[in-house]
Amino acid sequence: MDLQGRTVLLTGATGGLGRAIARALAERGAVLVLSGRKPDELAELAAELPGSGHREVVADLADIGAAEALAAEAGDVDVLAANAGLGAQGRVDDFCEADVERVIRVNLEAPVRTARALAPAMRARGSGQMVFVSSLAGKAASAHNALYAATKAGLRGFALGLRQDLARDGVGVSVICPGFIRDAGMFADSGREPPMRLGTSTPDEVGAAVVAAIEHDRPEIDVAPLHQKLLANFAGRRPHLAARISGGRTG
Repeated sequence: MDLQGRTVLLTGATGGLGRAIARALAERGAVLVLSGRKPDELAELAAELPGSGHREVVADLADIGAAEALAAEAGDVDVLAANAGLGAQGRVDDFCEADVERVIRVNLEAPVRTARALAPAMRARGSGQMVFVSSLAGKAASAHNALYAATKAGLRGFALGLRQDLARDGVGVSVICPGFIRDAGMFADSGREPPMRLGTSTPDEVGAAVVAAIEHDRPEIDVAPLHQKLLANFAGRRPHLAARISGGRTG
């Protein structure tokens, strides 16, 4: 899909990844519908982006019904870039019930519901693209990451299944799986180094991957150094051995 003049709904727009994705899309000529929880930051981002016609929709996707309301307010869009997500590092019993609900709703339920709301119009006109930002954590289990990994694995599975469902209707679906990201996310927030010296990627690399997915209808793109990709795929196939190597329990 040529992004010039296309309308893209981007969720999680004001985070580090969201800003990079927004810039990458706007530079290709897309018109952005920017969604997030912070109205001032949304307005600032819209004003900074190249091009014109960008607008903001304030939404907290943890709220019941927010995904459907966002889709309705966004209107007729050519592309969904579902980027909103929450971190959830820790043992599952460390989280209160409200935290568990919020993470599952934002990371998995909201993108599913948004896609469900937007799919009929895309199918009717025979064109469109949906891009879901998952994570390499959705391919490889790790300690203190069960809740987050579950939502990202679920999102990846949803996206790949939806791709098959919509292929005959002319609608593409892609999934982006970033690894460890510097200058955004948990490592930027905490100042910690990624484990095992596996390296990092940049938010701009994620933005470029989203553009490539849309323009070339790529099914899946991993955004990480090669050795990190290889380790994640190995861990997905041999989780017990990977857990021993990383020092985790295998059960």
